[in-house]
Amino acid sequence: MIEMKVAGIALDAATRIPIVLLKDATERRALPIWIGQNEAKAILSVLENQKSPRPMTHDLMVNLLQSWDMVLERVVIHSLQDNTYYAVLTLRQGELKKELDARPSDAIAIALRTDCPIWVLEEVVADASIPVDRDADEAERQAFKEFLDNISPDDFVQKNGPEETSAS
Repeated sequence: MIEMKVAGIALDAATRIPIVLLKDATERRALPIWIGQNEAKAILSVLENQKSPRPMTHDLMVNLLQSWDMVLERVVIHSLQDNTYYAVLTLRQGELKKELDARPSDAIAIALRTDCPIWVLEEVVADASIPVDRDADEAERQAFKEFLDNISPDDFVQKNGPEETSAS
């Protein structure tokens, strides 16, 4: 799994549908997730540190978790099927753990309110992420190609290691 952070909210240029953008720690990969207007507002309100005079839906969920001594341990975006992302909330109440199915947009909105980590399975990142730093990706690819071009079987032989003994 890859831990990702919310980089921001953007609008799809063609459809004007909001997109939440997740980035990995190296900021070399971004995962765009198309979301609804209300969820975009809920995520933006946290990112912009805006408080509502009354609890909104995601604030209410956090209040429920806190009042029942439950902790949101992590959010996992685990699959992408037919252009739809799937996520689970991992909740803990004492020794009891539960996983709840959730839309990624709702899971992200709640995770931001609870400072909970957001994880994405490697397969989802591989299938759906977009490169952010193409130059760095190309430089890494080129360096690996040069490494492979210059490696020989002798490079894998252990010299003077614990397996090797010298005759006296």
